[in-house]
Amino acid sequence: MGLLDRITPRKHESAPDGLPAEAENTFPTKALRKFLSCLTARELPVLIDLGPVVGTNIGFFGEQLGCKIFVLDLFADLDRHVKDGRLEELGDFLVKRISQEAASVDGILCWDFLDYLDKGTAQKLATELTRVLRSDGALLGFFGTSSQLGESRYTKFIVADEVNLRYRTYPGLRPRQSSLPNRDILRMFEGLTVSDSFLLQNKQREILFRKPA
Repeated sequence: MGLLDRITPRKHESAPDGLPAEAENTFPTKALRKFLSCLTARELPVLIDLGPVVGTNIGFFGEQLGCKIFVLDLFADLDRHVKDGRLEELGDFLVKRISQEAASVDGILCWDFLDYLDKGTAQKLATELTRVLRSDGALLGFFGTSSQLGESRYTKFIVADEVNLRYRTYPGLRPRQSSLPNRDILRMFEGLTVSDSFLLQNKQREILFRKPA
């Protein structure tokens, strides 16, 4: 998906690839408002979203930040590699997929994508995301717990407001791979520092990283 800038939000969101959406659930987010505050002082910030296209999210961030948004939908890329039996090529593919110049991005929404990668592939992606993030930029990621391992379902996150997220799950071809301890997550994102970390009601860890100025 290319550049999406200030697109009008849609009233209804369907699951990717025409799949029926499940009932929406809502949970509070503590890090989203902090993520937004990291970017509000910047003129025309650049934002990368690793998840599928969500019209209401594009509208929300466009209105809040006046930003340029690149939606990559790496979940669709992951499914294609699983379907074609090319998972061993995914790490190198993701390195090329993150094509922005070094230190050119103000904010990154990882959601829970890293949970579906093996450690080697996750490290390659984390290195690229760190590379493109500007000094004092912010990266928001969710990390699952061991109770969620083996789930072959992806999650579509929808911003309700600054302190609440809605989500739907939908079928995916790749189960969750691992529940990373904090030390491994920190090692993966070497070069970034943890600004805030919270354990959410749905047992996911919500971590906000910053790139030192």
